[in-house]
Amino acid sequence: MTTELRERLHETRRAGKVGGLHAVVAVRGGETLLAYYGAGEDFSWGTSLGVVEFGPETLHDVRSVTKSVTALLYGIALGQGSVPHPAEPLLRQFPEYTDLAADPERARLTVEHALTMSLGLEWREDLPYDNPANAEIAMELAPDRYRYVLERPILEPPGARWSYCGGAAALLGRLITAGTGQPLPQYGREALFAPLGIHSFEWMTGADGVASAASGLRLAPRDLARIGELVLAEGAWDGHQIVPAGWIHTMLQPRLRTDWGGQYGYQWYVETMAGHRLVAGMGNGGQRLIVLPDLDIAVAITAGNYDDPDHWRTPVALLEQVILPALG
Repeated sequence: MTTELRERLHETRRAGKVGGLHAVVAVRGGETLLAYYGAGEDFSWGTSLGVVEFGPETLHDVRSVTKSVTALLYGIALGQGSVPHPAEPLLRQFPEYTDLAADPERARLTVEHALTMSLGLEWREDLPYDNPANAEIAMELAPDRYRYVLERPILEPPGARWSYCGGAAALLGRLITAGTGQPLPQYGREALFAPLGIHSFEWMTGADGVASAASGLRLAPRDLARIGELVLAEGAWDGHQIVPAGWIHTMLQPRLRTDWGGQYGYQWYVETMAGHRLVAGMGNGGQRLIVLPDLDIAVAITAGNYDDPDHWRTPVALLEQVILPALG
C-alpha cells in the first residue's frame, strides 16, 4: 500500500497536477502510509520565508484549517463547562456591547450561528488578503476586533445561509479565552496539543496580541494529521477522552450548504468524494486536513498556492489520483 501511494504520487507530480505541493502525510491506524516533503517558496501570513526545504519537523501555516482546530477546542471547553452551549444568545457573551445587544435583529444571534458561519452579517473575504478591504484584514486592523465583527451591517436573518466569515471563528476564540481564562495558544497546548504529543507549534497573533482563531496556526504536517486521527477516534487518544465524543458527532453534522455545493458543520466541511464521506478543514493556499472515516485515514496537506483561486486543485488531485485509488 505504501509503495503504491508513493508511486501514484510520483506519477501525479510528474504530470504536473500537484503544483505548489509542500508536503503530504497520510496516516491509518497509527501507521504512516505516505509521507512526502518537498521544497518551495513559502510564506507566513504574507511574509516570505524564501525557498524552504520541508521536513517532518518543519512548521507550516495551516491558515483556515485553524478554524477547525478552534472548533475542537470549543468542544473541549464546552465539556468542561467553560463556554456557552451553541443555543445560547451570542451577544449575551459580550456584555460590553450593550448598544448592539439592544438591536432586536442582532439579539437573535446565537453561538451556533458563529459555529456554522451563518451570522447573516456583511463580510467579504473574496478580496486578496493584502487588501485592507478584505474583512478579515480589516478585523485585524480594527481597534476592537470583536465589535468590528458584531456591528457589521445585517444582510439577512441569522441561520438562513452559510457565508464564509473568519470573524465567526474570532468570536469563538474570544469565548474560549474568556471562559477558560487562558490565551488561545496556552489553552490549545494544555487541552489539545500536549495530550496528542504535539510539542512544536506556533499561533500567530494580530497587532493587538490576540491569537488568530481563524488562521493563525502553524503546525508540522504529521502533527496536523494527528489531529485528524483524533477526529477518527471520536476524540479519544491513548486511553484518554480529549474531546467529548458527542461533540465530535455534533461538530461534523452537516447543517448548511456551502457556495460550491458541499455542506458545513461546526467549522468543518462535510462532503462526499468518490462515494466516501469526507470531513475536512480547509485553508488558503491548498492547506487541508482531510478525514475519511470509512477508510479510517487522515491526510494532511500543505502547499504554497496562496491567494490562487485554483489552490483547491492540488489537494483534490492528491485525493482523486493518489489516495482514493490506492485505498478505495
